[in-house]
Amino acid sequence: MATTNVYGVNGGVAGTVEVPEAFATPYRPDIIKKAVLAAAANGRQPYGPGARSGMRHAVSFRGKGTGSARNQRIHGLGKAGESPNNVSGRRAHPPVPERIWAQKVNKKEAKIARASALAATGCADCVKARGHQFDDSVSFPIVIEDSLNDVKETSAVIELFEKIGIGYDLDRAKDGRKIRAGRGTMRNRKYRTPVSVLIVVADEERNSAIFKSAANIPGVTVEEVKTLNTSILAPGGDAGRLTVYTKAAIDAIGGWTQ
Repeated sequence: MATTNVYGVNGGVAGTVEVPEAFATPYRPDIIKKAVLAAAANGRQPYGPGARSGMRHAVSFRGKGTGSARNQRIHGLGKAGESPNNVSGRRAHPPVPERIWAQKVNKKEAKIARASALAATGCADCVKARGHQFDDSVSFPIVIEDSLNDVKETSAVIELFEKIGIGYDLDRAKDGRKIRAGRGTMRNRKYRTPVSVLIVVADEERNSAIFKSAANIPGVTVEEVKTLNTSILAPGGDAGRLTVYTKAAIDAIGGWTQ
């Protein structure tokens, strides 16, 4: 069985650990993409105008020969209304809120997608192909001692990643933070930050210090093993996210099955 290095919180190699069989799952980018797109579609909220939007007027057509355009007129004003070509009228072809956006994914496909996305995080070529930056000396999957949970300072987390050899990716995410184009700037998501390191800890570690200390690092997220899904492991459907596991998380993943 393959092994990988276990890094200590000082940045040095503290030992080795066996890589779980889940990391040997065949790479299936087609199923990963399908699962991620389906998850995004299932979380989409239908939108559209109200049933009577733009039609809340008392209107009628005056008929021919009145010297006015053949439009419906609002009673008492003579102002055209309700028709799509008039101000404050209904839309001609609005989005239909009754549309069903949900997509179905087979249970076996969903399991394969998650396991395949997990395996891609342990492949240096897949991680590099996704655009992440790291030293060639880094061993994959990246595993750190469980004492990572107790790191309370953001600067200490950054320093640790730099010693391991993945600090370049933190700089890539920080420098890549841009103002979002379009109306997203007015909807509480002004900035778009590239995805960076994913830290995976064991279950029941939600109250550990790493969740707060890593929260201020651009692009970095922390997840428990039980909350991992394909969308987190392969954002946008592109597998190979740069991921750091604690030793306890690796032990927990060992029980994953397809």
